[in-house]
Amino acid sequence: MARRRTLIVAVEGMLVLGLLATWLIFKEVRDSKSLLMLFFYAFPSEFLVGLLPHEPVLIYFGSFYTAWVVTLVSIVGTLGAEAINYSFCSYFYEKPALQAVSEKRLVRKTIELFERAPFAAILFAGFTPAPFFPIRFLVVMAPYPRWKYLLGVFISRAPRFFLLAMFGAYFHIPGTLLTALFVGMLLSVNVPALVRLFSRSGKPQRPPDSSHSGEASARDRGRTDESEAERG
Repeated sequence: MARRRTLIVAVEGMLVLGLLATWLIFKEVRDSKSLLMLFFYAFPSEFLVGLLPHEPVLIYFGSFYTAWVVTLVSIVGTLGAEAINYSFCSYFYEKPALQAVSEKRLVRKTIELFERAPFAAILFAGFTPAPFFPIRFLVVMAPYPRWKYLLGVFISRAPRFFLLAMFGAYFHIPGTLLTALFVGMLLSVNVPALVRLFSRSGKPQRPPDSSHSGEASARDRGRTDESEAERG
C-alpha cells in the first residue's frame, strides 16, 4: 500500500513537471488558443506555491471564448490540480521532519486559527488576491476533508475565474501588457522563495562563543592544578 502510494505521488509530480516543461520549451504551446492547453495549464499554475501565474492566461483566453467556457475549463483543471496538491501534501506531511515543523509554536497557532473557520478561510483565499498556497498545506495539517476542500475551491475559484475572463472579454488587454503582467507575477512569487532558499543555504554557522570557551578552559586548568597539588 505504501509503495503504491509513493508511486502515485511520483507520477503526479512528474505529470505536473512534464506539463510545466512542455509549456516552457515549446513556443507553439505558449501561443496556443486551444482550450485543451487552458485545461492543462491549470496544473503547473495551481501546483503547491503556483509555479506559473494563472490570472494573465485567464484574461488572455477571455478575449477568444465566452467567460463561462473559460471558467468551466479552468475550474475543472484547477480541481484536478488541487486534488494532486492534497495528495502530495498529505504524503510528505506524514514524514517525521514535517511532523516536527507542525509542532512549532507559530505553525501550531496558524493551524488553530484556520480550524476556527476553515471553509470561510478557503473561500476568502480562493476568491480574493490573497496568497492561496498556505491553504493547501493547512487543510492537510488541520486535517480537513478533501471533498470539503475541493468544494470550497470550486465555490471560490469559479466566480474569480469568471470575472477575470469577463475582464479579458471587455477590455482586450494588449499582448505586451499581459506578458509584462505575467513576468511580474512570476518574479514576485518565485524570486523571494529563491532568495530565502539561497540565503539559508549560504548562511554561515555561528562560531562558538570564545569568551565562554576561555572560561571553560580556565576552569579546567584550575581543576588540574588542584589535583596535582593534592597528589603532591
